[in-house]
Amino acid sequence: MAVSLLGEPDALDKEGVVAFIKSCQHPNGGFGGNVDHDPHLIYTLSAVQVLAMYDRLDAVDTGKIVEFVQSLQKEDGSFAGDKWSEIDTRFSYIALSILSLLHKLDAVDVERAVQFILSCRNFDGGFGSVPGAESHAGQVFCCVGALAIVDQVHHIDQELLAWWISERQVPGGGLNGRPEKKEDVCYSWVKKKEKHFFCK
Repeated sequence: MAVSLLGEPDALDKEGVVAFIKSCQHPNGGFGGNVDHDPHLIYTLSAVQVLAMYDRLDAVDTGKIVEFVQSLQKEDGSFAGDKWSEIDTRFSYIALSILSLLHKLDAVDVERAVQFILSCRNFDGGFGSVPGAESHAGQVFCCVGALAIVDQVHHIDQELLAWWISERQVPGGGLNGRPEKKEDVCYSWVKKKEKHFFCK
């Protein structure tokens, strides 16, 4: 993906990349970060994104990928990242991103997924990783992104969240992920992308 952003999509051996990705898929449909690594939603999204970019989703068993994502949705609508059941709104975004790329959003309970994300919204307009967790820029990106994927952005208090995001800029010009933290360049990207989702 990085080489595509740099305008050099053919800089890598595409078939070699596809072969490596295939070698990382497990029988349950998920992908590990490397051969013989445990499957996780994070690596599964990376695999699906690259294969979709290369127009090579036919190289893997997409039906098993859908089953893997389905298996990780919990009763409250949240998603675990893997079999160890860590819950985080990042995984909600990732799961819905995978299913959107595969045109299989109907494979999970989207309404419950949305309700879980909304349960992680805080008084300041931001979102945390789980209900009651502090607002964090990374979680805001994931929650807004997930809601955008399923066309539910109208649930967001746009003015309040825009205020919270603007407050992330510190005197030196950089942006932090949450109050009282130092600036970090990764959040400059997050702010720009978050703004894209809901500003007219």
